[in-house]
Amino acid sequence: MDLGSLKAPAGATKKRKRVGRGDASGHGGTSGKGHKGQKARSGGKVRVAFEGGQMPMARRLPKRGFRNPFRKQYVAVNILDICRKFGKGAVIDEAALLQSGIVRKEGSNIKILAKGDIDFPVTLKIARVSPAAKNKITAAGGSVEEVI
Repeated sequence: MDLGSLKAPAGATKKRKRVGRGDASGHGGTSGKGHKGQKARSGGKVRVAFEGGQMPMARRLPKRGFRNPFRKQYVAVNILDICRKFGKGAVIDEAALLQSGIVRKEGSNIKILAKGDIDFPVTLKIARVSPAAKNKITAAGGSVEEVI
């Protein structure tokens, strides 16, 4: 058997609709576009959300709120999570958090928060650390480097 002898199973393929090939074809005359009107013309499309000249829904409804395009979102990592995944003397940076599965997406903005307690020293190399988390880590004998 070779690729040239393969055939699609019965009913898997359909004949192409050939429009504008005479009335006997069943798709002659107006070629399935009906009689006149915008959609019968060449290039005749109606844009998305067009409601026939009526005021569109997007413009009828009131607008509320504000969306800040410059907002930075951070992935919160608690000291509790660090205690569960890392041991004494561990060097914790973005790559280590990704590898451990605490942070799932590469290039995420990470911030260490103070929820939980730590009783062993670790070295932290992260861009953002809350002051309370920094105090807890240094009190346990660890160090914090804020890397940009």
